[in-house]
Order: sequence, then structure tokens, then C-alpha cells
Amino acid sequence: MVDSRDRSALRTQVHAAVGFLGSLTHATLNPAFEQLGLPQVPADAGTKNERIELSFGQVPDSELVGVAQRFLDRSPVPLSLPIRRQLEDLLWDEDSPPQIPKKTRRELARAIALPELAQHQTPFIRLLDRLWLQEDPDFLFSALLNNGMRPRTLRDDIQRHVFRNPEDWSAEELFEQLGAFEAGDARFARFLEGLVSGDVLLDEQLQEATVKTFNSALRSSGTELRRVGTADGYPLFAVVPTRLHGNRRPKNIIFASLGSKPDIRFQSSVDNDIEIVGGRRGATLVYDREIPTGGLRWRDLHSWWQDTQKISDASQARKNLYARLRDCLPANSPGQRNLYEAYHTALPTSLDDPALLPEVWLHWDHKTVEERGPEALLRSRMDFLLLLPHGQRVVLEVDGSQHYTTDRGRTPDTAKYAEMVAADRDLKLRGYEVFRFGHDELKDLGAAKELMRQFLPEMFRRFRVTKT
Repeated sequence: MVDSRDRSALRTQVHAAVGFLGSLTHATLNPAFEQLGLPQVPADAGTKNERIELSFGQVPDSELVGVAQRFLDRSPVPLSLPIRRQLEDLLWDEDSPPQIPKKTRRELARAIALPELAQHQTPFIRLLDRLWLQEDPDFLFSALLNNGMRPRTLRDDIQRHVFRNPEDWSAEELFEQLGAFEAGDARFARFLEGLVSGDVLLDEQLQEATVKTFNSALRSSGTELRRVGTADGYPLFAVVPTRLHGNRRPKNIIFASLGSKPDIRFQSSVDNDIEIVGGRRGATLVYDREIPTGGLRWRDLHSWWQDTQKISDASQARKNLYARLRDCLPANSPGQRNLYEAYHTALPTSLDDPALLPEVWLHWDHKTVEERGPEALLRSRMDFLLLLPHGQRVVLEVDGSQHYTTDRGRTPDTAKYAEMVAADRDLKLRGYEVFRFGHDELKDLGAAKELMRQFLPEMFRRFRVTKT
């Protein structure tokens, strides 16, 4: 799968960070390259700067995100705060954060009482340090040596106008001084999440009340702070979009059919209780438990399977479920089978990983396409579905030649291709994210694993999938 997004801005900023490696010696350059995931360059390949440029020049765009993240996590040289902040912004923008307009930000700032947010000085300043304050210690020390005086900083102003004289600044004034109204959406969202965290407020009731106040302003922009878990016993909140259809919790997931289309009837249309009738028992699976806020994880699916199948041994239940899901994959699509296996084996696995649901029924109609005619629903099934945190739904599709040809791959069929892209549009309008893989990318299991090793961490980071 090719990632075609423009990363020229990220390349420029990573290049600026790489320039700081010039402070190292020739002997320590290659270990630094290895630490950052950069190609190593022989010591006799030129000057230090030439070696640095040669190494960085070999980094493809697809690996820039990883290099940038390693600079932030474990840089072998100190980075200037402006470079660090710019790298953070570009990396966070990779996650396509929900937009929070300036008007919404101002309304939010005007709605809150700054003394409540800043009642615990040390954690409050720690949050500002992490996201906003950019006083460079080297610059301050240099000014002190040259002038005999330390320049006044924004931190000094905050100490004076927020803590010593709390009536001086409103929350709106503080936001203005920090640059919060002009900041990127991802940084502003992290600021809000930090302000309502248990690290800053230290009181669960105050957390809930502040979230309610924030959300009264945020919802006009299609976002809200939603509880997504706990951290050290306190509620944990994240900024999430509210306007996606996908934020509705699924009621039934019908998947992993062995063979033909299932015969479905409603036991209670009022309660949306369905029943699979006819056919072999267990030939179609129906997951009807509530989907947690953190998404459907393997531990949830395993627990459901163990309970419904009455398997006493948890390890045996997991093996049994893995095999049952694998058996539903089409025998004539090795790409699908390789994607399924690679998802489970390319990276270290955990019960906290999102569950990969195969052959999920998206639409069901008791009439055939011929009977329904032009009103027939497109794409009955999805190859794979992931139900991720905050109601996000991700579809993985494996495209063989049958998606765009006839005569067993011999003749291009523009009508079939048009039907496929129309179905994709329908999914996206319903709030699904669709990722397509070419069958040739997955026909070899080794290549499929390598592809998943690159794709999965990026996808999980994009959708903010974390271990619970």
C-alpha cells in the first residue's frame, strides 16, 4: 500500500533536527544514526556534515514519521525548543485531528474560571511547559552572562498574573499569551485534554464539571471531550469528533459466514433482536454485546466466544476462535488469508489489540439484486472491520482483479470499478475509513507481514489506539 501524502514540510523539519547531529564526533555519528533509524555511513565518506546529508538523503518519505518520533523520544543530541515544537505539530497533524475553530476556542476560554484550572500550580505549569512555554535555557544563560540580567519570560508573567495576582488574567488572556488561539488543532486538543486530566485538576467532580463546561462550547464545532478510560484512578478524556455516523455504537455485528448469505429474521423488531435461521448451526456469527468506548478488543471477542461456546480453557478458546475466523476467508483469496495471519503475527500480539473481524455483513436484504433492481444496496460484505476507540470504524479491503475485470481478469470492466468506488463513497459518508490493499501486495505471506509491520503502527497512531 502506497502512502501518497505530501510530507515535504515534515522532511524540512526533520532535516533541521538532523543538522543538530553535527555536534557529535565522527566516531559517534553511526551509533546516533542507528538510534534514530537512519542509514549508517562509513567514517571515511566525507566530513561530518557530508555524512549526515548522505544518511538523511536515503530516508524515504514513508519513514520520516518514525525518524521524527525517535528524535522526540530519544534524540542523541539536544534539540532547540522551536524545532521540537514544530516536529510535534507536524507529527500530530498526521493523525488528522478534529478541527476546533478560533471562535469555539474563544467561547470555551470565556466560559471557564482560570483560578479553578490553575489551583494546583506545579502540575499546571508542568502542562504549560510541555505544550507552550518555549524559553530556551541556553538563551537565558547567554543573556545573563552578556547583560548581567535575565530577560523576563512568559513563565514570569504567568507566575505574576495567574498565581500571585489571580484577578489579573482571565482564561482568555492566558490562552492569548500562550498562542492557543493560533495553535494547531492537535496541540489545542492536547491542551484541553491536559487541563481536564487528573494530573492537573486532582478532583474527579471538578474534572466532570469542567468537561461539561468545555463541551458546551466544543459541540458547536462537532467535537467533544469524551471519557475514554482511566489513568491512576482518575477519568481520562480525549477530544473526539461527534458528527460521524460511526460514533453510534453498533447493535449487532454479523460476520464470519461459512458459505452462503445467512437467512436472518427478527425475533423482536422493537428491540432489534435478530436470529440466524436455517443452515448449519454456527455458520454465521453474531456479536451482540455492547461495544466498549475503547473499541472492540481481542479480549472482548475472546470472552464472548468462550462464553457462547462454553469453552472452559481460555487459551483453547482463543485458538478455537482464531481458527474459526480464518476458516471463513475465501479459499480463492490468498491475499485475504495472508492479511489475516500477518495482522496477528507481524507484531507482538496483545489481548488489548483491536479485534480484526472478517467477512462482516454491511447490508442485508431478503431480496436478491435482480429482484431489487436499481435500488439494490452496494457491497454486502466488508473483507475486514476494526471497531476502534471513540466509535471509529476502519475497513480493510483486499482488491483482486475480480474487483475491476471480467473474464477471470482478462477484460477491464469500468462498470465494476465504478460500483466499487461508489460503495467506498457510501462507506465514507457513513463514517467509515477505508484502506485498500492490492492483492499482489499480499500474495506472499512474508511481504504481507512486512507491510503490516509498517501499516499497523501508523494506523493505530492515526486513530489513537492505546493499550488499556
